[in-house]
Amino acid sequence: MENFNQTSGFFLLGLFPPSRIGLCFFILIVLIFLMAVFGNLSMIILIFVDTHLHTPMYFLLSQLSLMDLSYISNIVPKMASNYLSGNKSISFIKCGVQSFFFIALAGAEGLILASMAYDRYVAICFPLHYPIRISKKVCVLMITGSWIVGSVNSCAHTVYAFNIPYCQSRTINHFFCEVPAMLTLACMDTWVYEYTVFVSTTLLIVIPFIGIACSYGRVLLAIFHMQSTEGKKKAYSTCSTHLTVVTFYYAPFAYTYLRPRSLRTPTEDKALAVFYTILTPMLNPIVYSLRNKEVMGALRRVILKFCSIEM
Repeated sequence: MENFNQTSGFFLLGLFPPSRIGLCFFILIVLIFLMAVFGNLSMIILIFVDTHLHTPMYFLLSQLSLMDLSYISNIVPKMASNYLSGNKSISFIKCGVQSFFFIALAGAEGLILASMAYDRYVAICFPLHYPIRISKKVCVLMITGSWIVGSVNSCAHTVYAFNIPYCQSRTINHFFCEVPAMLTLACMDTWVYEYTVFVSTTLLIVIPFIGIACSYGRVLLAIFHMQSTEGKKKAYSTCSTHLTVVTFYYAPFAYTYLRPRSLRTPTEDKALAVFYTILTPMLNPIVYSLRNKEVMGALRRVILKFCSIEM
């Protein structure tokens, strides 16, 4: 079989079948993409403009929105372009760039979600210590650390994966350049690399998720002992919703990357990837804005200010 390197590219089979049902799914994904872009961009602008939201919690939220915006923009436009043009090819370099940003953003988002859970844990369980434990310096360190760790991890995986000799069909049965899907095309035993994927997934996805679950568990216990019924309902609703969305992101990701290749199928992998690459970036701004009175209050203030300027 032909051995190829950077002079060749790949073919992405995509997500949608060439049928009316496929077209319906394509339109649905495009609508979800537009909602995700609008929602996350609005959150970033709102947090930047409104001084009432200049707190560690909302700075962390703005980074989550930035990651989600970059995350979905890294995948959906190319997928849509391939579907509309009928050209399923992607160059070796573009595939590497897409893979790098996907892995970097996935790792960074996992850590920023853990940072947000820690923020809520301290705010509810140790409110008097909150200004010290979650200072501006700590917030900047958590944000910077998330981006750096995600990027370093991605760089290592991308460099290794794109130096593997590929000698089988160049057709990737996926809708973007996800490394596990690419490994099926390698003409060498990749068990060592798959083990490193298992380790990095455990460190950046599983352990943070366990930390998040423990944090929210402790938070829910503290909420149970609250005296204020109204405050108890508000805090419980917020934490339970956040935990549900976090699970929606972590569970499919971990399930995909922790299974051995022999137990995986392309169809299942693509279906699971939709959850953590497309649906979660759309859900996050909805959950963290529509159910948040401070964000909705900030939105009203910005709209009123804008309207007064126009008049």
